[in-house]
Amino acid sequence: VVSLLLLAIQNWRGQRMFERVISGLLLIIAIGFLTSLFVEPPSAADVAAGLLPRFQGAESVLIATAMLGATVMPHAVYLHSGLARDRHGHPGPGRQRRWLLRVTRLDVGLAMLVAGAVNLSMVLVAATNLQGRDNTDSIEGAHAAVRDTLGPTVALFFAIGLLASGLASTSVGAYAGAMIMQGLLRRSYPLLLRRLVTLIPALVILAIGLDPSRALVLSQVVLSFGIPFALIPLVRLTSNRDLMGEDANHRVTTALGWTVATLITLLNVVLIYLTVRG
Repeated sequence: VVSLLLLAIQNWRGQRMFERVISGLLLIIAIGFLTSLFVEPPSAADVAAGLLPRFQGAESVLIATAMLGATVMPHAVYLHSGLARDRHGHPGPGRQRRWLLRVTRLDVGLAMLVAGAVNLSMVLVAATNLQGRDNTDSIEGAHAAVRDTLGPTVALFFAIGLLASGLASTSVGAYAGAMIMQGLLRRSYPLLLRRLVTLIPALVILAIGLDPSRALVLSQVVLSFGIPFALIPLVRLTSNRDLMGEDANHRVTTALGWTVATLITLLNVVLIYLTVRG
């Protein structure tokens, strides 16, 4: 019901209000997860040492892939492009377009910085307070462990952050799906139908008795598999001077884009290989 109301805001109050609500939820998520770090800060040396990825079998690659999918979310690329188009239209070449490009770079950079900080804070909370404790492989168990370790107040912030995260991702996912389908099929579907369609996979998972936490991790892995399908066309199009003109990517930006796309694709291939090998 709440996610339906969030989606309805876009219809009733417009795109700007929807963006403000999602930004507010993102702020709540950040506060919810960062609070525990101020109560029980991790060792700076341990944090620095943990920044170097260490893969120990297929499970660690699976978690890394899931974190990548949860942070980048390929459908957000399409959604952000559509929102930018609807907000700014198609400005002609010149000062206004250059200003809009600078603002967009800042917008995307800040969004990725906040998303990365939230994901990093979740990892640090788990490493600092949940390591070695039993029954922390579920959301309920993690909340109980945070409550026992850091107290009920921090646990409340943690729970609110989780709730806000679910509401924001659900609304953004449904909105992005509608925008993608409208671009592909040139059709607009009713709000209720969009939300019901996105509910079906979750209801099926609950009905057949799959572990919700495991299903959540696997869903983020699927998102990671979708990143190359969004990133590769994006790099190709934005580096095409015939299409972009003076706004085409710099060669360094293009090289970095292809490098990132290659690394993500390689990570996905490695995960598939390890999974097939068992």
